[in-house]
Amino acid sequence: MKFLRILFIFLVAVFVLAQFFSIDKTNPEFDTENDLIVMENPPADIAQVLKSACYDCHSNETVWPWYSNIAPISFVVEKHVIEGRDNLNFSFWGEFDQEDKSYVVEEMIEEIEEGDMPFPGYDMAHPDAKLTDKQKEKLFTWLRSLQ
Repeated sequence: MKFLRILFIFLVAVFVLAQFFSIDKTNPEFDTENDLIVMENPPADIAQVLKSACYDCHSNETVWPWYSNIAPISFVVEKHVIEGRDNLNFSFWGEFDQEDKSYVVEEMIEEIEEGDMPFPGYDMAHPDAKLTDKQKEKLFTWLRSLQ
């Protein structure tokens, strides 16, 4: 029993200490004229889907949720945002040539169809990011129009 008590105290101490290490929640500056939604002017419902299901991780317009203030969850959230921006950042859409845009569109459709995007588990904290089949089909139709 004494071991469990010491282990518990140790874990609580580590948790408390972790709160002193905050993540960088600064959204990098960017030229808004290069943003996907600004450049391509999707219908309002498509823009809303993109904002709610994609932009937190795939743009420089991340809306950091309340739980991103609590370590160690904050470290996981930061990692997902960094990886998301590294893989695809809609804030730099204007810097892609047409060939790159076509490739990105195909990859997006594939990732959504396979259930890999939005990131599994993301919709648990963001229910509006869970896409219906109808929303997916409208999104796919619009995305294909960009090719």
